[in-house]
Amino acid sequence: MRITVIEHEADAGLGYLAGWLGPGCEVVRPYLGEEIPMRAADGLVVLGGEAAAWEDERSPWQPATRDLLRRAVDEGTPTLGVCLGAQLLTMACGGTVERGANGLEVGLREVVALPAAASDPLLAGVGECVAVQYHRDAMTRLPEGAVPLMTGRQYPNQAYRLGEAAWAVQFHPEATPEIFASWTHASGLDAAEELNTEVKAAEKALIATWRPVAEAFARVVSTSARA
Repeated sequence: MRITVIEHEADAGLGYLAGWLGPGCEVVRPYLGEEIPMRAADGLVVLGGEAAAWEDERSPWQPATRDLLRRAVDEGTPTLGVCLGAQLLTMACGGTVERGANGLEVGLREVVALPAAASDPLLAGVGECVAVQYHRDAMTRLPEGAVPLMTGRQYPNQAYRLGEAAWAVQFHPEATPEIFASWTHASGLDAAEELNTEVKAAEKALIATWRPVAEAFARVVSTSARA
């Protein structure tokens, strides 16, 4: 089983997902000049980053990434978009991403499963829980046919499934406390230490919630690869 991973910047890597998805992750780093492939391997993960999903002049590989995501959805390749990755997936498949009207969502935030999550291959069993957030932009209109799976107080579209095997999550299941702290320190947030402390205190809860979701995605990829 091989999973193509698109990493947009060095400090927004796989984090927890590196262990949860197993050794088959093949990381592509376009910010270092590596080329976005035409097609993913058995699965595809697109991670987060600072650029907005429409800022192609800032991250000139984003059009190729959107093409890769669109092709993966069309071909039924198991796909997971995280934060910016979720927004790129949304744009690639006809949805809308905009600067969030409710401002920066950052830190440990509650997300709530919607009824459709109860039968979802990844999110079944997840109810009210916490997740790490760090985004200014929002998925304001989902692609046609998308199934909303999770919501939140500040921004309603927190997770959805498109087709049989593509998922988008606005939050960061991959973010370790150390990764999150690197983001807050780099941005100079006034409440950085408080936010970092909250995320660190919730580490066990974060792992307990999101590790099974990541492992479920790995099983979907493995099953698809054997088909």
